[in-house]
Amino acid sequence: MAINIGLQAQEKFDPVAWQAPYSLDLDGWGIERFPIPIDFAPKIPYKGVEDVRFTTGWSKPESDEYWSYAFLWYVEGQQAPDAKTIENNLAMYFDGLVNRNIEKRALPKELIKKTKAQFKKLDEPQGEDESTFTGTIQMVDYMAKKPMILHATVHLKKCSGADHTIIFHQFSPQQRTAPVWTKLNGLWDSFRCAQ
Repeated sequence: MAINIGLQAQEKFDPVAWQAPYSLDLDGWGIERFPIPIDFAPKIPYKGVEDVRFTTGWSKPESDEYWSYAFLWYVEGQQAPDAKTIENNLAMYFDGLVNRNIEKRALPKELIKKTKAQFKKLDEPQGEDESTFTGTIQMVDYMAKKPMILHATVHLKKCSGADHTIIFHQFSPQQRTAPVWTKLNGLWDSFRCAQ
């Protein structure tokens, strides 16, 4: 199934009606979908769909799942991002996310800093990944109004016969040994290409 989502099509994208040409667990996750280019990060150079999964504790500061979530980018073409590309894309993404919350959440100016992302490519990809990257994102937690470091893993996968690339991102302020990472990794394990 080919999709072409450009700037003009953003208004027409229906996240409820859109049928993903892959399967990714839905049970127990908050879900949000929107088109790429992303309205708050339009310089990320992809076209496609972002498919987000939020843990139940994502927005609850008292939860061990706070700020723990994942998103899948289903993007047109055969993409092969390196660590620097991932750093740049995620810095733009989280800067845009913070900027869109400055007024809404009355963030103090002294708190607002540019996002810093640092990633490295693993020597051996995880599971059936084409490539796997791990890193951190230093950003502003606009909900708690303080600096935060997210631990992150990015999985790159291509489905046979499809002219799209899967870029799956996992984030949590919790260390990778924390239980929430079992849940995040289980989500990626649930991914299946269309049969």
